[in-house]
Amino acid sequence: MKRVLKPSSALIGFLMFLLIWQVLAWIIRQPIMPSPVEVLPLFLTSIFGDLGIHFLASTGRVLAAIGVAVVTAVPIGLGLGQLPKLDRIFAPLIAIVYPIPKIVLLPVIYVLIGITDVSKIFLIALIIFFQILVVVRDEAANLHPELILSVRSLGAGRRALFRYVYFPASLPAVLTALRVSVGTAIAVLFIAEQSLTTYGLGYYIVVETYQVLRYPEMYTGIFAMSLLGLALYLVIYHLELKVYRYQDQK
Repeated sequence: MKRVLKPSSALIGFLMFLLIWQVLAWIIRQPIMPSPVEVLPLFLTSIFGDLGIHFLASTGRVLAAIGVAVVTAVPIGLGLGQLPKLDRIFAPLIAIVYPIPKIVLLPVIYVLIGITDVSKIFLIALIIFFQILVVVRDEAANLHPELILSVRSLGAGRRALFRYVYFPASLPAVLTALRVSVGTAIAVLFIAEQSLTTYGLGYYIVVETYQVLRYPEMYTGIFAMSLLGLALYLVIYHLELKVYRYQDQK
């Protein structure tokens, strides 16, 4: 059973974060490090203005990327896990491509697809795709043969195995891979949004605030992007907990 993150623990962690931030502001005493007392009220007002528009743009991109990655990687991973002969063909290619940092492909993607939201979503989806693909493939391949044989003895075909055995068994692994990859997805989103766009938290942090020395506003963007990553992490984490609880009750 996974350890549950209690609201009280999350609150304590947030207060510790604010305390460390305030101490650093006292020590550094430079405009580049404003205190949370200055940044948080500014964040609460700007999130309903321009910052909120940038936040929604970034949220839409990362959610679209997650959806594309899950819809494509899960069926392919399950297929490779069910078909060892097919997996042996593609395993060397996956082993070579998987460790490559996909962010280096950003210029190539811009040239091939264009400098649009589609290219940014594609890049993030590509990163999450391989992380989910490898996990789902390994989970599907490592299922106990006795479980598969028992379901087949009831007359289940490959489609029924996919729906009632492979997918439910791989779902916790899918959510774990997704939760682990959220941080990477947000980091890539920040890099992809820094230029050649007009909306997004990366653009807001680098172009609209940092480059014109608006440091308190810059920290509101950093805080918003951190909240986006944290919110996605917690949503996926609680989905994991529900899946584990459901499986424990069966």
